[in-house]
Amino acid sequence: MNAEALGLRREAQEKGAHLQHELALPLDAHIEESLVESDGDTHGTHETIAADRALVLTDFDPPAISAGERFLRMAYRMGIPGSTLAQPFRRPARTRLLATVESPLAGERAAGMALRAGHFYVHGVKAPIAQVDFGPTAKLSPPFERTVHGFTWLRDLQACAPREQCTQVAERVVTSWLKVNPKPAKGPAWKVEHAGLRLLGWLVHAPLIMSGKDKALRQDVIASLEETARWLDRNVTRAPERMGELAGWCAITAAGLLLSDGKPRRLFGEAGLARTLGELVGDDGGVLSRSPLAQIQAIELLVELSACYRAAKRDIPEAIQAVLQLLVPPLLALTHGDGGLGSWQGGAAVPASRLAALIEASGVRARPLREPRGWGYQSIAAKPAVLQVDASPPPLARHARHGCASTLAFEFSYGDHRLIVNCGGAAMAGGQVPIRIEQGLRATAAHSTLTLGDANSTAVLLDGKLGSGVGEVEIEMRTVTLKNGSARRLEASHDGYAQRFGLLHKRILILRDDGSELRGEDVLVPSGRKGKRGKVSYAIRFHLGRHVEATLGEGGRSASLVLPDGSFWQFVTGEPGLEIEESMWVDGNGRPHPVQQLVIQGLASRGGGNFSWLLKRMG
Repeated sequence: MNAEALGLRREAQEKGAHLQHELALPLDAHIEESLVESDGDTHGTHETIAADRALVLTDFDPPAISAGERFLRMAYRMGIPGSTLAQPFRRPARTRLLATVESPLAGERAAGMALRAGHFYVHGVKAPIAQVDFGPTAKLSPPFERTVHGFTWLRDLQACAPREQCTQVAERVVTSWLKVNPKPAKGPAWKVEHAGLRLLGWLVHAPLIMSGKDKALRQDVIASLEETARWLDRNVTRAPERMGELAGWCAITAAGLLLSDGKPRRLFGEAGLARTLGELVGDDGGVLSRSPLAQIQAIELLVELSACYRAAKRDIPEAIQAVLQLLVPPLLALTHGDGGLGSWQGGAAVPASRLAALIEASGVRARPLREPRGWGYQSIAAKPAVLQVDASPPPLARHARHGCASTLAFEFSYGDHRLIVNCGGAAMAGGQVPIRIEQGLRATAAHSTLTLGDANSTAVLLDGKLGSGVGEVEIEMRTVTLKNGSARRLEASHDGYAQRFGLLHKRILILRDDGSELRGEDVLVPSGRKGKRGKVSYAIRFHLGRHVEATLGEGGRSASLVLPDGSFWQFVTGEPGLEIEESMWVDGNGRPHPVQQLVIQGLASRGGGNFSWLLKRMG
């Protein structure tokens, strides 16, 4: 940090110390002061979202085909070989590649350079290629499994240097992999998603692994391509969830485009792809797992498949183009002022540069979706501030990839700085993020919201799934008039604690139109006619962004927040017991960073209660 920045920070801290006793807006229970001047004729919407209708499935039709092509597709589905259907009176053609694909997707140059130096590089962790076990019994973490057996690293290698300088590395890894995986078998290599990613990667980056002087390797790769495609034809629907199935269908369709006698397989793949897309994507374009990371992966798969269509000189089906047009706007709606994504449903703060490159590769020009309610997120922009709220039940167990109990959590940024965040990064566990804390990162306490009895609002299970908990969310959004301006008011509630504690959690958030003030109130309401007796512990957590420095004020009711640019914010609560604790935030590259969190905690009556707080920019 330079001297000027240090001076700004020191000045802000001195200003903060001076203002500790002069709260921006009093929140004491005995002081009657309302932020809202009049509810009058405000315009708003009220909606109840149940878990079984949080997302509406979208229907997509496969490309229109003739009666003869329908017969080919049906016969291929019944198991008749494609070569027999394509050329019934000729000898089967030798399998060969028909075109070279130019993918617009760019890989990570750092990961590619690590490969050339002899290492896999996944989420900040290096693993020597020579020491990686490619066999079916190897114990690899999920991110390494996907990278190694899905060959997603080919894109990174392609991005780091001219092809001639990378071919030897690619051939070395492919040779080692084929040596221990000569035929389809059990193990991580033959998970549907990994097999689909691998087949698609080999087809798209074929020059990397097939342009060398080793003719025997070239034949082995061709044979493996055809064998993997046949295996996927039979097993693609056995994927445990739709994202894995999408990878399989994209690979099958690409093989039908780029391998000889592939027309029956292409027709078969296009029908399965359209059906899977309809079961994967909601009405407003969000994937059913509600994960921005899964949204990115779906876009990447369709972009590479589109490149295969262009290579084969065929028109891209309208269903694929329509889905790409749907997928991009919800993703853009979850960007903060720095251009990066929020940390939701196991994802992390994907940086603006990566997101911009992905949108450029997709060819989609669209504005952010204004209200992605079907996807379950509310985003309120009061430039330069952005408020994001998870205002929907969590994904159903059959859709969850790295499901998180994050209902009513929020993130808040001002300009390029993130003030309030969620920990994020559960999907990246196995890199620098240890596997043992993956479930903790999915817990309610890892998000900026209220917890009761140190329990999750929705049960967090193994393998990224979720259990019982939040079944319904009520939400109301409106514009309100203030004493000097206006604001957006979001009120939402969930029933995740109703069965265990007999309480509903209601959260009210009011963001001024200039973004300088965010007022909140967390309310506990009895779920039945009468509240239960006794008390239950509560904690309201506000995980702070990286480089945000917090200092507790006197009396335990306020804290000063200093941002990297020296600007100063004040956090005030009407409750005693405000504390500063350690936390963790995972960046978009999977690297964990120590951060702080503000915690309001104590005992709440089972008859209900309310806890107010205020976050205000002071200079």
